[in-house]
Amino acid sequence: MSQRRHKARTLAMQAIYQWQLTGDNLGDICNQFLEREDSKTFNSGFFRELMHGVPMNLKEVDAALGPALDRSVESLDPVERAIVRLGTYELMRHPEVPYRVVINEWVEVDKDYGSEQGHKFVNGVLDKLSRQMRTLEN
Repeated sequence: MSQRRHKARTLAMQAIYQWQLTGDNLGDICNQFLEREDSKTFNSGFFRELMHGVPMNLKEVDAALGPALDRSVESLDPVERAIVRLGTYELMRHPEVPYRVVINEWVEVDKDYGSEQGHKFVNGVLDKLSRQMRTLEN
């Protein structure tokens, strides 16, 4: 696992979490993270793309995510909601990243920041989505 990409995913989750809760301007949130973090420790381009990609494609992301859930996207815990949205976006927009890597990365982020059993939920949702979105890999 690339540590720089992993940290970019972690920071993107924190930024999307903040955006979901506050509705603050994406550019302002992005700048806060870029000013606070050492850009040598993470892939800032990947961070920006993930951070802006989910809100800019929210309807498409949530529409893809919906069938894999047993409840509404909005009723999810805010951390898990950010993670499954980001994981869904990455499955949709980054076919060059193997689906197993996408799932594993977001499960690991959830283990660090999510609820006690949240990683199991994230794994199940992203696995179900990967079977639909990445049929050639499965």
